[in-house]
Amino acid sequence: MGDLLDEFFKRPYVAAKVAEGRLPDTWRAIVGDRAADLTTELRLERHVLYVRIQSSVMRSELFYQRDALRDAINRESGIRLINTVIIR
Repeated sequence: MGDLLDEFFKRPYVAAKVAEGRLPDTWRAIVGDRAADLTTELRLERHVLYVRIQSSVMRSELFYQRDALRDAINRESGIRLINTVIIR
């Protein structure tokens, strides 16, 4: 039974949905508590992550780290969940 469940969760569609559901926790783990607290929106559409940040200073800081954020989220998720990060 365990092998069957493992196989089920490794299917691309299922793995993507699980990773998408864990995205808020993954985001907090990567950017830290302060940046996560300032995040008002995390929305994933067609492999594009839209992030809305309250603080202009934090927004600028994360803007320059978009590629690193994308890579860290994909690495943490175990799949290629995100192609682009858009910070607003």
